[in-house]
Parts: sequence; C-alpha cells; structure tokens
Amino acid sequence: MFESWPALPHDDRGAAGPHEGLRTGPAQLIGRAAEMGRITAALTAARAGRGGALFVTGEPGVGKTRLAAEALAAAAAAGMATARGRASAVGSPVPYRPLVEALFLLARTGLLPGPDALGHHGPVLARLLGDDRDPATAASHVMVGETVLRLLGAVGESRGCLLVLDDLHDADAGTLAVLEYLLDNIGQQPAALLLIAGRACGAAAELAARARQRGAATALDLGPLDHPEVRLLVAAELGIAPGEVCPELLRRAVAGSAGIPFVVKELVHDLAGHAGRHGPGAPPVPAGVADTVRRQAAGLGPLGAELLGMAALFGRRFPLPVLERALGRDHGELSAVLRAAVASYLITPDGPGTRPGTQWYAFRYRLAAEALLDDLGPGERAGYARRAVRALTALHPGLPGAWCAPAARLYEHAGDAREAVRLYGEAARREMNEGAVERALELLTRAHRLVEPGTTSPEAHATLLERLLDAVACSGRLDRVPAHPGPDEGDGDGGGGGDGGDGGDECGAAHHLPARRRAGLHARLSEIATLRGRPARARAHLDTARRLLDGHPSEAHTPVVDLAAAHVELSRVAPDRLATAAALARRAVDGAQRARLPDVAGRALLLLGRLEREQDEPAAVAHFSRARAIALARHLPVLRVRAEVELATVAASHDDRPTRVERARREALRMGLLPLAHEAGLVLALDRIRRCAFEEARDLIHDAAADAARLGLGRPLAALRLAEAVRCAHQGRRPEMREALERLTPLLDAEPTARALSYGLARAFCSLLEERHDEARQEFAQALAHDAENPAAGDFGRHGVILLLGVLDGRMGRRHLAAAARASAGGTRWNHQFAGLAHAVLLGREGRPEEATAVAGKALEAAELYPMARRLCLRLVARAAYEDGWGEPVDWLREAEEYFHGAGLRAAAGACRALLRGMGASVRQRRTGTEQVPPALRRYGITAREFEVARLVAVRTSNKDIAARLHISLRTVEKHVANLLRKTGHPNRTAFADSAHDLTS
Repeated sequence: MFESWPALPHDDRGAAGPHEGLRTGPAQLIGRAAEMGRITAALTAARAGRGGALFVTGEPGVGKTRLAAEALAAAAAAGMATARGRASAVGSPVPYRPLVEALFLLARTGLLPGPDALGHHGPVLARLLGDDRDPATAASHVMVGETVLRLLGAVGESRGCLLVLDDLHDADAGTLAVLEYLLDNIGQQPAALLLIAGRACGAAAELAARARQRGAATALDLGPLDHPEVRLLVAAELGIAPGEVCPELLRRAVAGSAGIPFVVKELVHDLAGHAGRHGPGAPPVPAGVADTVRRQAAGLGPLGAELLGMAALFGRRFPLPVLERALGRDHGELSAVLRAAVASYLITPDGPGTRPGTQWYAFRYRLAAEALLDDLGPGERAGYARRAVRALTALHPGLPGAWCAPAARLYEHAGDAREAVRLYGEAARREMNEGAVERALELLTRAHRLVEPGTTSPEAHATLLERLLDAVACSGRLDRVPAHPGPDEGDGDGGGGGDGGDGGDECGAAHHLPARRRAGLHARLSEIATLRGRPARARAHLDTARRLLDGHPSEAHTPVVDLAAAHVELSRVAPDRLATAAALARRAVDGAQRARLPDVAGRALLLLGRLEREQDEPAAVAHFSRARAIALARHLPVLRVRAEVELATVAASHDDRPTRVERARREALRMGLLPLAHEAGLVLALDRIRRCAFEEARDLIHDAAADAARLGLGRPLAALRLAEAVRCAHQGRRPEMREALERLTPLLDAEPTARALSYGLARAFCSLLEERHDEARQEFAQALAHDAENPAAGDFGRHGVILLLGVLDGRMGRRHLAAAARASAGGTRWNHQFAGLAHAVLLGREGRPEEATAVAGKALEAAELYPMARRLCLRLVARAAYEDGWGEPVDWLREAEEYFHGAGLRAAAGACRALLRGMGASVRQRRTGTEQVPPALRRYGITAREFEVARLVAVRTSNKDIAARLHISLRTVEKHVANLLRKTGHPNRTAFADSAHDLTS
C-alpha cells in the first residue's frame, strides 16, 4: 500500500547554490577511515587473486554511494579495472539491470572480453548485452552467475577488478540470485565485490544477512557522523580549517542533521550560500532536504501526511497516543503508516516517554519535522494544533511533568499566545528545577517572542523577563538577552541600550512595568554586563536600578540590587573594593532571607565566601556550605552545583585531588552552566600547570577560551588568557608569555585584579626560571603595589614564593611568616612548600639546623606534586642551607640541575652547576646544546657556552654582569670573549657586537 523507499538523494551529488569558498571539486571522505581500511584490504587481496565481497548498508544519505565512489577511485589508482551499476525502481523492471549496466561500462572502456574469450559462456554474455533478457528464455541464474564470474576473472586477470553494485534494495530477484552465486564463488577470482543496499527489510537485506552469517561477505554498516566528524565535513565543504567553522552553523548542522552527511551538506550549502542566515530565526530547511522529505511523506498516502503533519507540531519527538486520539484512529489503523514511515527513515521509535506506557516516536532528524511544519498552511496548522491540544489535555489533565512544554507549543501553533506564554513559563520553571538550564532558556525565549501588548499582564511579563535574564546569566548565552528597537524611555540615560544587546532597550521599552520590577531587571542586566566584561555598562544599569527604587522601596527587589552592586564593586579600582563588596553581599543575604528569596541569598553567600576565602577560609567554607544547604532544602540545582564548585576548589587546594572539581565541572556542563564550567576549568588548568601537565592545561585553556570568546564572556575570557600566560611562564617561555599577556591587555577592565596576578603568577615566575632574580623581585613588588591599589581576591604568591624570597633576602622574618600562617591562603599545599622552606631558612639562621632540616623535609613532601616548583625551591634555598649547615644542599642542587637541564631551562641549570662548584662538589658536564648555535657562528667553531656569552656580548653586557648572569668566574668570561674574537676575526667586542647582533638575537 505504501511506498517504502523513496531514498534521500545520494550524498555525493553537488548541493544547489554556488557560494564563494564552498568546495567545487571532489569531497573529502569524512568519518569512514575504518570502512576504507576494510575496502583497501579487499582490493589488495583481489590483486593477489583472493577475491572477496563487502556489503555496505545504511540509511539514506549516510554516505553509501560516497564510500563506493572512494573505493572506485582507490581501485583505479591501484591500476585495477573498475565497473559500476545500480538498480532502479523507476520504469518497468529490467532483468539484471545493475549487472548489465556494469557490463556496458566495461564495453565502453574497452575492457570487456569478446564472447569467444568466454567459451560456451559467450552466448550467455551476448544475450545479457542484447535485448533478449527475458528470464523465461534466458539462461539460468546459475549460468548467468558463472558467466559474470568468469568475466571478472578475465578482466582482472593481471591487475584485479572491482565491481560496485548500488541500490540493491531496488534490484530484481534475478540479480539477487546471481549475486548469491557470485558471493559463494568469488574467493578464487582476482575480483572484489562492493554491494550497496539500504537497511529496509526486503530480499537484498536478507541476502546480506545470509552472506554475513556464512562468511561470504564482510558487512560494513554505516552510521551517522559524530560531532567532531560533522565539524570536519562542514569545514571540508566550506574549504576552511575545522577551527574556523562558525559555531552557530556547526550547532545547526549537528542539531538539524542527526549526523546524516547528505543533510549536513545541504544545510551547509544553504546557510553558507545566503548571508545573514546564521542567526536565530533563520530559515532552517534547505530546499533539497525539504523536497526529499516532501516526497517521502507523500508516499505514505493522505493518512500518513496528516499523521506526520500533526506530529511535526510537537517538534522532533511526538507522543503516538495523543495523535491517535486527535486523529480518531486506533493503533491498528495507524500501524501500517508507522511501519512505512519507519522504513523510509522519516521517523524512528524513541522509547518510552516521561510516563510508563507512553509510546514516543521521533523524526530521524530535526529538519524533517521543520520541513513538514513549513508545508502546513496557517489554517491547517492551527486546526491540527487545536485537535492535538484537546487530545493532550484530555489524556493528561493538569499537564503534569513534562507535558506542559508540548502543550505550550500546540497553543502557540493554534494562535493562543496568552496561554502559550503562561505554559512556556511554567514549563521553564519545571526545567530549571530539574537543572535543565539550556532547555529552560529555550522555552523562556519562545515565550518572550510571543509577548505582545494586551496578551500578558505587566506582572507576568516582568516575571518572564526576570526568569529569562536569570537563565541567560547562569547559562552564559548572552545572545539570548532580549532586545527591543525602541529607546530606553522612562528610565533616564543610565539604562539606555544599544551598545551590544545587553537588554537595556528591552527594559526601557518595558516602561509599562512597575518601577520596582524594572529595578530588578536592571539589576540582572548589571550582572550580565559584568559577566560580559563591560563594567561601565554594569554601573549604568545599577544606577538605573537604584534610582527606580528611590521612592519605591521593595523588600523583594532590594536584595537583588544589592547583590548586583557587590558584583559591580569588584570591577571598580579602589583599595576598599573587597570590603565594600563584602558589606553589600552581607546586606543582600539578610534582605533575601527576609524576603524569602533563597536563590538570591545563596548566590550572595557564594560571593561572600569567595571574598573571604584567602583570609578566613573556615568562614568561607561556612558560607559555601550554607548556600549548598539552602539549595538542597529548596531544590535549587543550579545553586547546588555553584556551591559544590566552591567547596571542591577549597578542598583541592589542600589535598590536591581535583577529582571533585572535575566532577562538578562535568555536572555544570551537563546542566548548561557554561560560565561556572569555565570557572571550574580554570581551577583545573592552574592545577595542571602546577603539576607541569602543560599539554593538558593548554587543551583546557584553549577550549574554554574559544567558547568564552564565542559567547562574549569577557570576564571569564580574561581569566583564561591570564592562565595561558601563567602556563607559558611556568615553562620559561617568555615570548609566548608576552604574547598571551598582550591578548589579555584589552580585557583588563573586565578583570582589574588580573594586573596583580599577571605580575605575581606569570612575569615574576618566568624571571625566576631565567635567573633574573632582580627582575623577579621588582615584578613581585609591582604585584604587591597593584594589590594595594586594587586588592585581589586571588593568591598571586604573597603567602608563598614572595615570602620565601623575602626571607632569603633578609627583608622578611618571623612576623611575616606568622602573618602568612594566619592567612588561609598560606595553608594551601602550593604555598606550604614555599612557606615551609622560608621557616627552615629562619631556623637555620637561628642555629637550629636539625629543626630546619625537619621542617624543610615536610615542605618538600608537599612539593612532590609540583615538579618545577620543587626544583625552583631547591635551587633558591640551597645556598642558605649550605651556609647554615642544614638539609642536603648538594643533593638538592643535583636534583634541580637534572630537572632544569631536561626542561631546557639552561639559566637555572647553569645556576645550579655554579652553586655546586662553589660548594666544592663535582659537577656533571653538559656538552649538548650546539644545535642552539646559529649555523653562521657554528662554522667558526663557536661552542654552546661561547654562544651563551656571545648573546650577552651582542647586547653590550659587561664581563662582570655576564659572569653574574651565567654563574661563572670573571676570568672564564674573559677567556670566552677572547675565543669569540679570535674565532670570528673581530678586533674588539664592539666590532663583534655590531656584526653579531642579528645572529645572536
């Protein structure tokens, strides 16, 4: 009754619509490396006289024909004979059609042997190529099979042969009978068979199953492409690098295609061929896909078209019982339609729904549902929607659980905007309670687009906007901030929009809302502007919110404004900003508790904990724990995960087990909390840097930074770019560090504390590894100066490495050590290695060597997790330990020298060797490094050590400073300089510097 296979167009055919940059030549094969490996092995075996067969199956558009084309190209490149034929359901049946087409192709290329060459099988070949192929008069299928087998042997005798037969689901019974004979006998022939068929039930599928069971053929079942493979396909179609793919286009390609290559290509060509169609609301269905879906649906008959048209109203997934009731048909009447729709790969069973016994189906890919929906006229769509919503509410009174969202969608299609907005809002509330932030944001966005004057009350409109902005802030999807073309009328000049879509226009146009509600909206927009990295914009929204509350005090909205003010305060450059922000956060906590606003109270507690963590960790943990308790008691999953990230971060700073942070990050990603996930990822990246897992840190930082840049999250992006600078600094890579800091510079307004952190965590650390200790001290001093001007909530070394250097220099003592111990940041495992060794140095100076050795041992135990920092500590304290007689300075220096040499930190390794010589210890000679000498100097016989001296001479460094920099004697420097002048033929060092500057820089 129903046509079960109008297949998707083959995915190796060109898409409609030219576009500059789109691929015009042969497409790159994506995601089929394993399959091509099997095919290549079969071709190799065929050339060696060991024939074989492969059965390629898969749904329409998945790339079967494309894989066959690649196989034919590979065979031709190997010098094999190739032939191809395909079955067809168009027109009258033609016996043996794919075989005959392949034979004609061989004849056209001059590869077909004459009938005489096949002996008594020649007449069979002649009959196949003539007009008389009537099975009633033709030879038996076995004779035809043997004829084709001998022909393949003759064609591939000296070089092998590949025969490709496509679309075998449309093949006649005779062709399949011949193929069965070939499958059983191909093994001794120099030929390979590549047989292609769909997955639909039928004779071809049964043949493939039998061949696989008895080992006569290898099965290659092609599945959809995964996310990375879709990215590669999009990039290949556009002719660009994968990293350059537009994220929105990739998102549409992944979500709309279900990984089907044909759909991906059609979508890419359609979107890329029409400028400006990447944004929200762009026409999503390419003409090629829409035509294919339309033909498939038409093949299901009137009832099938009605069923699928109504199903499309629900989106990709739809509940069958609701459709049965709406259509007035029972399951038995619809079962034939469903089987045909499944066989055509339009829909697929989707398992149980939200309640036991609910039967759900889904369109194979989202664009199929959208194409069917687009084909419905306005009246037809509204009529279907009214019937469907009546059925849904009858089957599920009160719309419990997840039924609220599909009901809202149906009301929208039916034209009842007021009820759709109400139900979308309720559905979003339920999704937020389950932690499905991205889904809630989508529902709220739909609701907001339906709001028009007269359809929603001012209070309901304000509530919708508040929920939407809250979802935007926690998801980081700043592109979803509502905008309105009008000016910010009614709110003065403080809340005007128009500089990047932060929603100021929307709030201005919502002047019909009560002033207290507009104040709450501007407070939320202030936090979003802070997240975006626009402190001036955040302050403008905050000023507007405060002015709106003047004369309109509101217990329910003042805490929201106070919390926004605390966040804004952190973007201000002022010595008292942390104290002011903490006071505002405490006021927000108290006000939120009085107004019974648990989410606001919890978020204020988290901010308060972050502000107090460095100085009073127990108090911070109490705040975090209290926020988590609120989240658990009030069922607030977003707040719970936020609190878990903070608590996990504190725990990891002591036990250095980041597993809990990783778990919290994964949950944040699952819930769609992207800013929070990036925050946790930053903690993990810094941990990886300290552990010297630099490649892992790079991947974390680069992936998160790309995502933050795409979303416009200026503040998280600033922190991630700082982390990249730290990563480079901890490897002694100054040029890369400088480049990272240059990328950070435009974002310093978004994160003012980054100035202090960039000096303490990056610049100074790099200087220490380069043995530029004076510069490191100046950079640490600069970090402290920035912190005094604008206190940082994070640790930049004040209670660790700065303390150790101060003690070694004699500038700090017991008082400073005690202050560091009182600060919670001084108790982290990272800082314990530095602070512990600072204590050991003081004990050694006090004539207590045994105690110093014991304290140093504990500090170095803490340092075991940090390979580079441990060796840096050993190098820094070795001289003091040697002079005051504690610890094992010689062994420490040898350990540090070995590490620094292996890490390519030559200056630090040289300093260790110099110290060892000064202690009278033997020093391992390092003769490597000549590869660092430029060829122009290497020709003169310049050694690696002489090149180190040459680089400093070239910038006119004095012999004394060279000796200090390289930790060698002045006499040794003079010797190296003399050798340089003699070998290069220069009369003096000035002449050498003039000519060698470019070579040594």
